[in-house]
Amino acid sequence: MEVGDVVKICTKDTEYVGVVLPSIDENTVVIKMKNGYNVGILKENIEKIEIIEKGKKPEYKLPPLGIKKNPNLKNIAILSTGGTVASRVDYKTGAVHPAFTADDLIRAVPELLDIANIEGKAIMNILSENMLPSYWKKIAEAIKEEIENGADGIVITHGTDTMHYTASALSFMVDADVPIILVGAQRSSDRPSSDAALNLISGVLAATEPIKGVYVVMHGESGDTFCYLHEGVKVRKSHSSRRDAFKSINTIPVAKINPFTKEIEYLREPKKSEGTKKVKINTNLEEKVALVKIYPGISSDILKFYVDNGYKGIVLEGTGLGHAPETIFDGIKYAVDNGVVVVMTTQTIHGRVNMNVYSNGRKLQKLGVIGCEDMLPEVALVKLMYLLGNYNVEEVKKLINKNLVGEIEYRSRFDCY
Repeated sequence: MEVGDVVKICTKDTEYVGVVLPSIDENTVVIKMKNGYNVGILKENIEKIEIIEKGKKPEYKLPPLGIKKNPNLKNIAILSTGGTVASRVDYKTGAVHPAFTADDLIRAVPELLDIANIEGKAIMNILSENMLPSYWKKIAEAIKEEIENGADGIVITHGTDTMHYTASALSFMVDADVPIILVGAQRSSDRPSSDAALNLISGVLAATEPIKGVYVVMHGESGDTFCYLHEGVKVRKSHSSRRDAFKSINTIPVAKINPFTKEIEYLREPKKSEGTKKVKINTNLEEKVALVKIYPGISSDILKFYVDNGYKGIVLEGTGLGHAPETIFDGIKYAVDNGVVVVMTTQTIHGRVNMNVYSNGRKLQKLGVIGCEDMLPEVALVKLMYLLGNYNVEEVKKLINKNLVGEIEYRSRFDCY
């Protein structure tokens, strides 16, 4: 039995028929069944294996589609960083392969032809949990190159786990007069419940709009009816597996997108493009910035570790309105005395930081902690990296609470989206 073979596996209670897949566990046989789902079967439970059909070595080369550009449509560049949204399935082996070229994307999602002229390029192929700040720079440089080569909009396919970090980083690093849309998928393209195609269609639709800035497009509810356009510095992944995992925090989404009718309903005013397609990037980042979650009894030793290892900034993810226990006060003082910028966010997700309400918050401010009134911890982390990479410490302290790219709203919108 080899990968790619069609087999029938009999256990004491059940029979499974499917294509043999690679398995990372030598004690388990993994097959893809006809319904599209994978099943792992412990070898010790297998009583009989019957090979129904021997698999053939898959051939991935396909003839070019030869599609000509439509002069009436906009030119959209789709940059792949990995993830499952832009991928194709080899049903001989069950493997999911990244869709790197325009032809791959169009074969996977032919509806794109009716929306825009598509160019596809792979700039990396990683799991999003392996994303690095240095990769954000590479993505920014690729965006600049595509816009200078004539792209009217950019779509970036990205794994969902850290997509909101990348969206935030690009919001600060890239100043472009075109839409930059990050798109992911919660369910891979080899699953019947995949959200990949509709998210990608909606992302490309958004990329053709006369707007600018960095956004995230994902399912708006658990079914297949619409997607939301979220501002890149106001969104986070709020569920591990639901298709509507991405939510706008302390605000509402920018727009509601219907991938079937191609209609876009704006829920609030977007940043309007001026039609110039100007682009400039600033990839200076101070990578030695830490995000520390506050918990009962947290030790000052944690902050001292970062300071002693050369970190220039620390974002505290505090409790409530921006609080931290006295057990960490000594560490905060040590950090501030050594020139480290320490800022406070909240782990409550919704709501704002206000360190003037309770005595704990006022004590923290006296120690030198700067409250970030309306910023997600992830956004504060990236913003502090950006500021420390471009300004001196005193300027950083002034700018951390200045709205630069829409990361701060002085009045929260608590509509449920």
